[in-house]
Amino acid sequence: MEVLGSRILIRPVDPARSHDFYGRILGLAVYREFGPPDEPGVVYFLGQGLLEVAGRSRDDGRDDGARWPGLWLQVRDLAGEHRRLVEAGVAITRAPRREPWGLDEMWLADPDGVPIVIVEIPSDHPLRRDQRP
Repeated sequence: MEVLGSRILIRPVDPARSHDFYGRILGLAVYREFGPPDEPGVVYFLGQGLLEVAGRSRDDGRDDGARWPGLWLQVRDLAGEHRRLVEAGVAITRAPRREPWGLDEMWLADPDGVPIVIVEIPSDHPLRRDQRP
């Protein structure tokens, strides 16, 4: 798999608390923000990596891996990776599809259940365009 970009994903139980911790207490610089203004997702710089804190996990005591960090891997050809991984016997937990935020995503898990998102950024997505004036 040719990985073009990656990040660690965290789905916190309390997003505001997590943003305060990563942004204010640790002082991580913001790479980008997205989503609703009342509960935005934020991607922070981690040296040569990125940490995305977005969404929300359950806080009901179940240990189903929902709070585990996950991986976000950007690829050139999501359909090709889907075919290759299925042929290799990998269980796909969510088939490739266009998400409401405009990215093409497929979900799977590693052997320990750590979630992995494989992403292709469409050519017309804002992440592919120069946003400078």
